[in-house]
Amino acid sequence: MSTRFTPGASDLADRAAWLAERLPEALRPLAPLAYNYRWSWARDGDRVFRDLDPFRWELAGRNPARFLADLWPSSMAEAVRDDALLERIAALAAEVDADLSRPDDPRPGIDGPVAFLCAEYGVHASLPIYSGGLGVLAGDILKEASDQRLPLVAVGLFYRRGFFHQRLDLAGRQQEFWIVNDPKTLPMARVSGPDGRALKLAIQVFGGTTWFQVWRVDVGRTPLYLLDTEVPENDPVRRWTTQRLYEGNRATRLAQYALLGIGGVRTLEALGIEPAVYHLNEGHPTLGVLELASQLVSEGASADEALATVRDRFVFTTHTPVPAGNETYGVDELLAAYGDLPGRLGIDADRFVGLCRVRPDDDGEAPGLTPLALRTSRARNGVSRLHGDVARRMWQPLYPDRGVEDVPIGHVTNGAHLPTFASRPLVELFDRHLGERWWERAADRALWEGVWGIPNAELWEARGRARRELIEWARLKSQNDRLLRNEQIDYVNAAAKALDPDHLTLGFARRLATYKRLWLLTHDERRTVRILTGEPPAQLLIAGKAHPLDESGKGVLQNVFNLKKHNQGIAGRVVFLEDYDLSVATHLVSGCDVWINLPRRPMEASGTSGMKATFNGVLQLSVLDGWWDEGFDGKNGWGIPGTEDPDHAVMDARDAAAFYDLLEREVIPLFYDRDADGVPHGWCDRIKRSLATNAWRFSASRMLADYAEHVYPRDQR
Repeated sequence: MSTRFTPGASDLADRAAWLAERLPEALRPLAPLAYNYRWSWARDGDRVFRDLDPFRWELAGRNPARFLADLWPSSMAEAVRDDALLERIAALAAEVDADLSRPDDPRPGIDGPVAFLCAEYGVHASLPIYSGGLGVLAGDILKEASDQRLPLVAVGLFYRRGFFHQRLDLAGRQQEFWIVNDPKTLPMARVSGPDGRALKLAIQVFGGTTWFQVWRVDVGRTPLYLLDTEVPENDPVRRWTTQRLYEGNRATRLAQYALLGIGGVRTLEALGIEPAVYHLNEGHPTLGVLELASQLVSEGASADEALATVRDRFVFTTHTPVPAGNETYGVDELLAAYGDLPGRLGIDADRFVGLCRVRPDDDGEAPGLTPLALRTSRARNGVSRLHGDVARRMWQPLYPDRGVEDVPIGHVTNGAHLPTFASRPLVELFDRHLGERWWERAADRALWEGVWGIPNAELWEARGRARRELIEWARLKSQNDRLLRNEQIDYVNAAAKALDPDHLTLGFARRLATYKRLWLLTHDERRTVRILTGEPPAQLLIAGKAHPLDESGKGVLQNVFNLKKHNQGIAGRVVFLEDYDLSVATHLVSGCDVWINLPRRPMEASGTSGMKATFNGVLQLSVLDGWWDEGFDGKNGWGIPGTEDPDHAVMDARDAAAFYDLLEREVIPLFYDRDADGVPHGWCDRIKRSLATNAWRFSASRMLADYAEHVYPRDQR
């Protein structure tokens, strides 16, 4: 079945046609482009829209549907007179249409589409229904499935307020606010039923009926269906179910998981889509297993027979060993939310709760969805080699008759979508040296051996361009951030001169969960100041959000933010960039020289931001956790052992000292070790080794191929 023509496609086409009618004829090819995110990873996609009106493109949040609908008549008239721009529009439309017109490429052992279920999707900054790495990874899988023509459909939730936006006050304290996402202005369409009206379905949760509608977003060839409870049939509490991602209210989260899992399965059935396999990306959608099993029970199967049958259709990826990522609930909470499920499965409440425990009969153990997912899926995997090891140790009690090494949890190391995150300076460099359409062979190890033939002077010039573009952008954003928090104008103006496009630029950007250890950057404050105010110079860009309920994370952020207040000498060399999102991340992974990651091993399951930086010739300075544990070879970046220690204070002090030592003794000297022409050959050689060893290995191309070959086929156990 071609995913291009699954239900909802005509609804999107109608939206595009509506938009086209409001554009001059010469610009009408942009309308269907605006309603498919395939433009976002086309070479000229972003620039084609931007060049119509750069200011309004940014004002619209780079959302093409909103941008074109609001475009000034004068801008349209000017574009129509620009023959070169019209040629680029036609070329972009032809490129996307040719890509979408290719036939599907079914894989052996996968006798139908893959259904991918996830709580968040980071497809593009203009669709703010993601929080961090889990969502961006999900978005990359959708894009890569489109590129590889793998039949895949995705299901998620349409969060009317998305994830929170961040502002810091003058004291450096994080403040949160939410912006309502209006579907009318987004590149999406409400899916119609056979009668032509909006499709509406329902689930039972918390003893009542919750209705929902379905929206479709196209990510290249991959349709993404988003479920939404903002319908008149629901009361305010039930409407709130899909308002905010990772809502702090526990009851709302339980309702979200029912909607995603049970509602997701019902949505695919209502649309006539019969998946060959369901891929549960984290435990949030796991109730979908029980929904399918309950249907078999209603047809006469026993609960055991039904669970055994549907188990063959589910695979599960666990993304974190952190307790917050494997949430548990009280028995009363679980039964209050899902009280109808035991009866529909033909089992009692104790058996149902036991399915959600590691030890089913342990009344002292709080139930959760991760044990349920592990127990009811035929294949399970972590997201890096090390995480696979950690997951087997962590979940071994669920398999008491097996040793740790025999626990049936494998790994598929994450990857990142290269066309999305490779910056223009590096792409143009690779165009000259890696051959025609090199990006289509991103997972080919032999391709990346070609980087050894790139002259160091050319590589250094490309890296310099990327850094200069980052610094120019960071200065403007920093000025805007300071104005928004009401800083003094002198301090605002100082941002225009902060940072230096020729200085070693360090980047640290991620969710500010406690185990990420942002505070290690300033663990020894005097040494931090010495490094950042000394010669040769180094500068640091920081971005990240703490969860609204994470007071510890907010406190760490405040302390790091206020470092410059106590040490005026580093004010021009440290910049915190507010409201970290995909747009901010794309700039940072493109232009920094060194990507810093300091998790407390082994809590970082994967960590994909460093992979994106690698595509851009950025070197890693990271604890050997997650992907870097298998990516580091001793010469392609820098590794901090991060040896585990039950005394976290000792562990933190040791890792911080190793971080400072590497910066002072190796990283900074190597960056500034130049020849007469200003080229740091040792640094460039390390970049080449990083690209040759890691670019192919940590691409989404390799990752999806692993899933398609080793996880999705039904004969895999």
